[in-house]
Amino acid sequence: MTLTRRVLLGAVVAVSFSTAALAQEVTLRLHQFLPAQANVPAHILDVWANNVEADSNGRIKIDRFPSMQLGGTPPQLIDQAIDGVADIVWTVAGYTPGRFPQLEVFELPFISPDAEATSRAFWELAEARMFDTDFADFKPLGLWVHGPGVIHANRPIIDIADLRGLKLRAPTRTTTTLFTQLGATAVGMPVPAVPESLSRGVIDGAVIPWEVVPALKVQELVSHHTEFPGDALYTLAFIMAMNHDAYDALPADLQAVIDANSGLEFSAFAGRTMQEYDAPGRALADEAGNNIITLDKTKVAAWRTAGQPTIDNWIAEATAAGLDGQGIYDDAVALIAANNTGN
Repeated sequence: MTLTRRVLLGAVVAVSFSTAALAQEVTLRLHQFLPAQANVPAHILDVWANNVEADSNGRIKIDRFPSMQLGGTPPQLIDQAIDGVADIVWTVAGYTPGRFPQLEVFELPFISPDAEATSRAFWELAEARMFDTDFADFKPLGLWVHGPGVIHANRPIIDIADLRGLKLRAPTRTTTTLFTQLGATAVGMPVPAVPESLSRGVIDGAVIPWEVVPALKVQELVSHHTEFPGDALYTLAFIMAMNHDAYDALPADLQAVIDANSGLEFSAFAGRTMQEYDAPGRALADEAGNNIITLDKTKVAAWRTAGQPTIDNWIAEATAAGLDGQGIYDDAVALIAANNTGN
C-alpha cells in the first residue's frame, strides 16, 4: 500500500470514528414492576420507548426490563432511578408512603372525574409546585392517574357497613386511611401480590381499576365488583422518572427527543389509555357471570359524605407538615375542572 493510500484510508477511518462519536448512540434501561404484556407496559411504556427510538433515528435504544428484572422490589423503583440502578422507571407513587405528599391530593376520594383530565392537572400542578421539591432528585417524564377505582371482593359491597371486617388491599396511604375510616381492615401491598393474597385468603378483596383485572385474573378470584359512577371512589398516581445524570449525559438533540415525547401530552395519553382499557377488564367479569354492582346516585352520595373526613384529614396533615394543604387541594380541583370541560 502506498503512503498516499495509507493516508487516505486513515482519513476515512478517522471520519468514521468521528461520525460514530457524534452519533453518540445511547442505551437506556427502563425498569418497572408489571409483566411486559400488561396494559401499561404494552400500550403506554412501549409506545413511548418506540417513539423515542424512532425519533432519535435509532441513536437511543430503550432496553425494557419488566417484572422487576433488574432486582429489588416495587417500592425501591424510585430510588433506582435516583441512584442510577435504572435510567428510567415507572412506579406507583404510593409504594413509598408519605414521600410525595403533595401528589396525594390526586388520590383523595371522589376528586377525579376522568383519568385524562386528572392526569393533565397532575402534570400542571407538579410543574407549579413539585418539580423543585418532591421531584427534585429525578427528571419527571410522565405523571398520570388511572381510571375509576373499583372494589373487587368475595362478598357484595353496597353500603359502607358492608366493609366492616373486610380485609381489603389498599394501594396508597390515602386509600388506607379512607378504608380504615370506613370500617375495613386495609392491607397495603403492591399490585403484583394481589392474586396470591386473594387465593390464600390473606385479603378478602382489593381496590383496583378494571384495567388491571385481566393481568391479575381477578375475575376468577372474586365474584363481586362495586362501581361508583361519576367521580372516582379513588384513583392512583403514577410516576415515570429518569435519572438526572443519564439525561444530562445526552447531547442536546437527544434530550430534545426525550422532552418531545414526555410531559403534559404524554401524561394525558397515559391516563386516557389506562381508562380506555377498563372496558376489556369489565367485560371479563361480565362474561364470567360475576355480580357487577353499579351504585345509584343516592348510594354514591352516602359514600361521598363518608369520604369527606379523609379529605379534611389530608388537608390538615399537609398543613401541619408545612405545606399549603388547602391551596394544593383547591388548585388540584380547579385544574381538574379546567381540563374536564370536554367531558
